[in-house]
Amino acid sequence: MNSSAHRKELGEFLKARRAELSPRTVGLPEADRRRRAAGLRRDEVAVLAGISTSHYTRLEQGRTTTSASVLSELVRVLHLSDDHRDRLFELAGREPGGARRRAPQKAHPRLRTVLNELSLAPGMILSRHLDMLAWNPMAAALLGTDFAKVPGPERNYVRRLFTDPAMRALYADWEDSARNAVAVLRQQAAACCDDRRLTALVGDLSVRDDQFRQWWGGRHVPPRTGGTKVLNHPVAGELTLAWDALTCVADPDQKLIVWSAEPGSRTYDGLRFLASWSTTRTMNS
Repeated sequence: MNSSAHRKELGEFLKARRAELSPRTVGLPEADRRRRAAGLRRDEVAVLAGISTSHYTRLEQGRTTTSASVLSELVRVLHLSDDHRDRLFELAGREPGGARRRAPQKAHPRLRTVLNELSLAPGMILSRHLDMLAWNPMAAALLGTDFAKVPGPERNYVRRLFTDPAMRALYADWEDSARNAVAVLRQQAAACCDDRRLTALVGDLSVRDDQFRQWWGGRHVPPRTGGTKVLNHPVAGELTLAWDALTCVADPDQKLIVWSAEPGSRTYDGLRFLASWSTTRTMNS
């Protein structure tokens, strides 16, 4: 079989696997009744795999080949079995493999020590992907979520910003916070272009949210590491909080985010009330 025939068979293979998947299988809403055929659309597969729609279309049409790392993403997106994975790489003329997986991050002990010392200031430790590695009770009370009960893949700050209606309502200027989160992810993507975990997160959010997709592909702006946020908390009322992102010297890929208020200010009193309310609720639960 010549290379052209291999590419054509590769395209047919991808098309068949795509048709076998429902939107629900990959976490997409199924409310779109305009679908003309069963399965995922080409653009959905492309976005989830972190590649352009035109590149994926050429793959299905047998007009191009691709890298092992892209094939590995297609294995994940299309939920391929081991046998199908081997067949995919065989048709593409590639050795199975791709980008190396990084070990899951854990909160660094030094940052966790500092976090545990924060009694009134909300704080949390975020990974390179903005996963929430650790948080204190005040952060849970401020963001209105018991993160210990949130499944691991959903315990991601930027994911919750874009998919949790309560988080959108909490931030008075949600767009500013969301744009900065996108800038942080883009900076990480530029530093680690083969990060499969980050590619999957960006692909998923691009499919789920039009604003995320627009900002990800828009003008690049540097992320901020501090500033002021106004939160409309349902219990403590309006809170104007200073925030800082403190980098761990021993592990620069994770940061401690701390919200604070000037002692004696209305927001400081609001945090004290929130701490008391959270403690009472915990004792009564």
